[in-house]
Order: sequence, then structure tokens, then C-alpha cells
Amino acid sequence: MTHQWVYSFGAGRNEGRADMRNLLGGKGANLAEMASIGLPVPPGFTITTEVCTAFYDNDRNYPAELKPQVDAALARVEEAVGNKFGDPAKPLLVSVRSGARVSMPGMMDTVLNLGLNDTTVAGLEKASGDARFAWDSYRRFIQMYGSVVLGVDHHRFEEIIEEAKLEKAVSEDTALDADDWRHVVASYKAMVAEVTGKPFPMDPAEQLWGAIGAVFGSWMNPRANTYRRLNDIPASWGTAVNVQAMVFGNMGEDCATGVCFTRDPSTGENVFYGEFLVNAQGEDVVAGIRTPQPLSKARAKVGEISMEEALPGAYAELCKVRETLERHYADMQDIEFTVQQNKLYMLQTRNGKRTAAASLRIAVDMANEALIDRREAVKRVSPGSLDQLLHPTLDPKAPRKLLSKGLPASPGAACGIVVFSADEAEARAAKGEAVILVRIETSPEDIHGMHAAKGILTTRGGMTSHAAVVARGMGRPCVAGAGGVAVDYNSQQLSAGGVVVRGGETITLDGATGEVFVGTVAMIEPQLSGDFATLMGWADEVRRLKVRANAETPMDADTARKFGAEGIGLCRTEHMFFDPERIGAVRQMIMAETEEGRRDAIARLLPFQRKDFVELFRIMAGLPVTIRLLDPPLHEFLPHKEEELAELAESLGVDVEAMRRRADDLKEANPMLGHRGCRLGITYPEIYEMQARAIFEAAVEIGKESGKALVPEIMIPLVGMVRELEVTRAQVDKVAKAVFAETGTTIEYLVGTMIELPRAALIADKIAEVGDFFSFGTNDLTQTVFGLSRDDAGKFLPTYVEKGILPKDPFVSLDVDGVGALVEIAAEKGRATKPGLKLGICGEHGGDPASIQFCEKAGLDYVSCSPYRVPVARLAAAQAALSGGGVDRTA
Repeated sequence: MTHQWVYSFGAGRNEGRADMRNLLGGKGANLAEMASIGLPVPPGFTITTEVCTAFYDNDRNYPAELKPQVDAALARVEEAVGNKFGDPAKPLLVSVRSGARVSMPGMMDTVLNLGLNDTTVAGLEKASGDARFAWDSYRRFIQMYGSVVLGVDHHRFEEIIEEAKLEKAVSEDTALDADDWRHVVASYKAMVAEVTGKPFPMDPAEQLWGAIGAVFGSWMNPRANTYRRLNDIPASWGTAVNVQAMVFGNMGEDCATGVCFTRDPSTGENVFYGEFLVNAQGEDVVAGIRTPQPLSKARAKVGEISMEEALPGAYAELCKVRETLERHYADMQDIEFTVQQNKLYMLQTRNGKRTAAASLRIAVDMANEALIDRREAVKRVSPGSLDQLLHPTLDPKAPRKLLSKGLPASPGAACGIVVFSADEAEARAAKGEAVILVRIETSPEDIHGMHAAKGILTTRGGMTSHAAVVARGMGRPCVAGAGGVAVDYNSQQLSAGGVVVRGGETITLDGATGEVFVGTVAMIEPQLSGDFATLMGWADEVRRLKVRANAETPMDADTARKFGAEGIGLCRTEHMFFDPERIGAVRQMIMAETEEGRRDAIARLLPFQRKDFVELFRIMAGLPVTIRLLDPPLHEFLPHKEEELAELAESLGVDVEAMRRRADDLKEANPMLGHRGCRLGITYPEIYEMQARAIFEAAVEIGKESGKALVPEIMIPLVGMVRELEVTRAQVDKVAKAVFAETGTTIEYLVGTMIELPRAALIADKIAEVGDFFSFGTNDLTQTVFGLSRDDAGKFLPTYVEKGILPKDPFVSLDVDGVGALVEIAAEKGRATKPGLKLGICGEHGGDPASIQFCEKAGLDYVSCSPYRVPVARLAAAQAALSGGGVDRTA
């Protein structure tokens, strides 16, 4: 039986459905779905994603059955339209678009008017009765095809148009007539032949297969690869190709093209949002060449003519389509349309990209409108997108110097140094610099720089331009269409109102207002209420995993509570020792040659440690607090420079040479695997005893103060042998007994361990006989499982990910097959010994949605992450619970 590689849609033949997006891509599936529900969709066909896979599996050759199936589908389009592909008298023209199962900004741009040549352009002229329209369409086709299929730089085409406008002394493309376009077409063809060494293809069939091949070729281009890597999209998915009969928005004043969203993609407000252009085609709206106009009269400014006024009949029909599509898909839609001689045609619908704030509002509003239920609302918001809401915005009271104003294309605020190329943005961001990418207009080639930048500024383009759409999807603040700003790439500077800003100087963007400021503007913390609080409440109702925070300062603890943390899962006590008031005592302890000397030094630290824990217990108000006893090797507390060693020796009254010898003695070839963790507590028991005393004294104090029962959780790091935990636990228990006797108060407490060594995971059943809980230190467990140093692996891990050796950085997202397997072994063994054993993870994986998915499946009790990742973890945990241990990635 012949395999079906091509699926038709429109004109009463709809072989696809919305749920076939994996096969037909999002665009093809939705075109078929729109046609099936009676919307006006020009007929066409979709070449499936399976062809893309076969194309790459077979050395870029197509399946043998593909061409006959394409020919048959094209014949059906010809029959439906009444025109024939390549016919000189009544030519059928088509568009060719890519269409992966998820939106891919890095893919090939659209080719319109395919099928035009020196012969068929005359047929189009005669059939339309409009020579200017025909030759305008022809020049557009050569420009699109030449750029995206033949690889000619699009600026070469723009230069020819600019020369034509200069010669005629006009500023708009629409001012050029048919003869002008004939000359432009001739210049285009000559330039293409010069650049490529071949004449522009005149055979429509050659044009079609060239465009199809270009779509499949674009699936593996660098910008598509970058986008897939940034968004965890497998290369194996492939892309579909959509071939569709042309309708024309550039036939006159009763024609138009536009892009719209069924709700505002920036704010989520339930208003019809979009732009259109009269007498325009395809990419004109998003290309930034002409300034688009608003859809509704209510949104029109002085001097603007809305679609509602210019094309009232088509606008009324479009409003009905808006309602139909949103009810049908139960989600905010991104729509492309064309009006040809007052008749509306739908060219695309898809779930629209939106900001995090809009995503929250749309999900909550749609649940309240009964379009979806609360569980679906929780699944609709991408956990990672919440980062957009958890960072500062401009302080309205801060002084500022306005440079210019554009369109508020993507909300949020950003401050950074000006750079003018994507490559420079990526390079300087890699050095830790905050950068603002400034472009006249962005294109898919800029995607790596847009991702690296803190914010994006363009001088051209509207609210649906490339820069705006991509920035919103990435969560980057963006000001687009800042026409008052002049950008000079050659001199590496921008200017507005007589003010010049050079590359490397600082500007601030406010994506919520469209304002651009000179220099740095102060920012304020976000207020997390309203829709955010509502959705978080719904998420908390369904999630099973608890979410704690990694915190050891009052500020971190406060932030964690504000973001909904249910306790502290990791308090790294060593961070407390670097305070200037304490480091001297730590260094005195390190230099002491006797236990008595060490105890004298440590006694100075006790009040500080006790105060630390009092503050944390008070802020957490009875929530669990897991405190890790000292973990890093002692050499980390000593200075490394010669002059600093001399100063320390003098302050401690120690001979410099003795200080140097001690520092040398403490140096380790591999400190990660050396004298650290519980090994310190065993060789220097006075350290852990002081910390335990500080914990118990603080817990007793806050317990009396609050009247609430506190249950501190004391975590012993780097246990790899049962006896290590037995020895250190005995130390802790001994201190607890002493403090309880001294205070006359007894409290409950837990002593557990951080599982961060493979041996600990493998003997977890024995360790569980001694410990009350396990906390998986997945950062170090990843290092010891892979034999990698986290600090050094960054030099080659990106290459490993790029080459497919690793699916993603294992320090960012948990390695399920290796590290995850050990976590599962330890969990199973530990609970076999102690069924109620509390299990959690406290590495930074605790804030990664994919890792949280694993934790749900593995049956852990909680995850712990940095304070700013707490909301991300709460939502991801809810999605994992709703999907049976899987995070919904379709939002």
C-alpha cells in the first residue's frame, strides 16, 4: 500500500485535522481544521514532517511516491481555483511556507506568488486588469525566492528598490507604477544571475521544488538549530511544507493583509489586537517597511485609518472568525489573513505566543469564562516563563533621561550596554556583560543575539514584527519601531534628538511603555498578586510535591516566603562564615595547632551562628528548615595572595612562614573529592558540635517565642559510609542532650544526610537505618556520577550538547538515565528500610521543570531551589501531578 506523504485541505477536501500537528505541522493541521469548520481558507496541500525525516535519512533524497502525490494535490488545487499552474493565460500562483509542529522562528521565510515568470506575469496582468499589481507581484516573488531559496542577500534587492524610488523622487513603494516595477524586475534578474551564476528559474515546477527543498533545508540551518537548542525541540520532529493557492492583498484599495491576536499578547486583555495594511502582501506587515494600521476604530490614533473604517465588511467577518476560532481552540489565537477585493481569506491560525503576564491573565480569564477548567489553566502556563515576572521593573520615582520612544512590544525593563550585532551580543553576554541589542530591524539570523541580550531595541517594525514576537516568546523586554532613533552600523552609534549613544554605552528600555532612556534607571521588585496569585493557588491545590528554597540569609528567606516556599531545603552554613566579622575566627580556628585552640576560635563563632538560625527560624515561622553542616574544605577560607597571607599572619600573631606552610598543607589536588563534608566533622568534631549547639539553642529560643513546635533538620554532607553518619549523628545527639538539659526544654529534631556520592545511593538501605531523611545533592551527585568538575565542564559541555552527545547540560536539567537512576535506587532502598523516610532534592535541579517531572515520578516529597525559582517549581510540580509525572510543554 502506498504511503501517504501529502494531505490536501480546502475546497471540500480536508484530509487533515488539528490533532495531526505531529504529522502535518501546526500550520498544516490548523489550515485543515479551519477549512473543516467552514472558514474561508484558500485550497492547498501539506507535505508531511515524515518527508523531512526521510529527506535527511536518505542523503537529501525524496521518497519515490512524493512527486506523483504532489502533482495530484496540485491538480486538485487547480480544479478548485479554476487556474492552472504555469498556464500563460490563467496562471495558478501558490505560496510555500514551512510549518513545524511548534512555531519555529528560525525556519525558512514564506515565498509568495510562486509560479510567476516572464510569461505568466502577462497572464496575471490580463486576468487582473492591473499591470502594476502583476509586476509588483512578480518583483515580490523574485525578491522572496531569490533571498530565501537562492541565498541572495535581501539587502541587494532593497538597494535596487531604493535606487528606483530615488530616481523617481518618491519615498513609498506604493508610489512606483507598473513601468517602474518592470525595470526593478529586470534589475533583480540581472543581479540574481550575477550573484548566483545562473539565471533566475523560469520553470514553475523547478520553482516549486526549489522552494520545497529550501523548507526542508532550513530545518537544519544554524538559526533553527539554535532555536531548537534553546527550546528543547528534537531535531527528529522535522518540518512540514504547506503549498497554498495565492490570494492577493495588493490588488488595490479594497485589498489588505494583516496579523492579529484574539487577545492582547502583551497584557492578555480580552481585546481584538492586531495590525493590517491596505494594498499590501504577506510579509509587509511584519517586515517593518511600512507602518501598519490598527484593526479597530477604538485603537486608531489621529491620522490612522482602521480596518473597521477602511474595510467594514471584511472587518465584521474577521470579528466573527475571531470568536469562532477562540471558542474552537479554547486558547488565544495568532491569525494571519488577507482581504482580496473585499473578501476575507484565512491563511493561518495557531496558539499565539504571549508574555508571561499575558499567559497568566489569559489562563485565569478563560477559566473564569468557562472556556477551560482550572486544571487546564494550570497546564497552559509554561513554568519557565514565570521568570519574566520575578525580576525588577523600572522604579517610577527614579530620575531618567528620555532618549526616544517606540512601541511597547514586549514588557519588562532592561538596562545594558549598546551592541549593534547579534554576534557581539552573544560574545559580550558570555563575558557576563548586560547588553541591549540595537537593530534597525531583526531577522531570524539574530536569534542567538536576541537570546543573549537583556533587551532589544529596533527602529522599524510594529507590534507583530519579528523582534516583537520573538522577544515576547523569550521574555525579553523590547521596544520596536522607535522611528525617532537613527542607527548607524558603520560608526557603531545611535542618535535621537541630537543625543548620540555609542556602542558600549548604557541605555535602559521600558518594554511596558516603549520608552528608551540614556544611562541606567533604578528598578523595583515585582508585586506578585492578582492573576499570578490566583494561578499559583490553583497550582497548589493539585500539586503533591512540596517546594522549599535554598536560603541562608534573611533576605533570601524573606524572598522565598514571598514566593510561596514551604520551608528551607538547604541552608549552606559555610556561606555564613565569609562575613567580615566571622572570617577572622574561622581563620584562627584553621591555624590553631591544638583542639583547645580550635575550640577557643569556634566559641567566637557560636553567637553568630545562633543569631543566623534564630533569624531563619523566625522568618520560616514553623516551616521545616534543613541546615547543612559545614561542607567545603578549609583552604577555601584562607586568602590566596601572598600579601593577604602576610596580613593575616600579622593579625593572628603567627609567623608568615608558618602561615604559608599551613596554607600549603591544606591545598588539595581535587578539593571536590577531598577533606570536606562529614570528613571535616569527623577530624574536627568541634566544628559540627558548635553548629549543632547553635541550631538547638536557636530552635529552643524561637519555640518559646512563637509557641510553635520547631523541628530542625540537620543534614550531614558527603556521607559515603554508614559509619560516617553514625559518628557525626552521635556528636549531634550528644549536643542536643546537653542543650535540652541546660534549657529545660526538649524539642524534636531530625538528622539526615545529603546523598551526593554514588556509594551512598547504593547503600541507602543501610544509611537509612541511621538517618531520618535523605536530601539528594544533585549538583555534586552529577559531578561524581559523570566524573566531571562543574567548574571545568563548561568549557566542553556546550559542544557535547551541540553534537548530541548529551541531550542537555546535566547541571541544568537532571540526567535521568544516570543520576536519576541512582536517586531511584536510593529512594527505593531507603524506604524499604524506613517506609516514612523523607526524600527531597536540593541541587539547582529543584527549579528545573523537567527535573521536577522526574521527582514527581520518583515519589520524592519535596524539591528545593533558589528563591526566585520557587514559583516555577510550584507550577511545574502541579503540571507534573496533572500529567502523571510529566510537565506539559505545549503552552
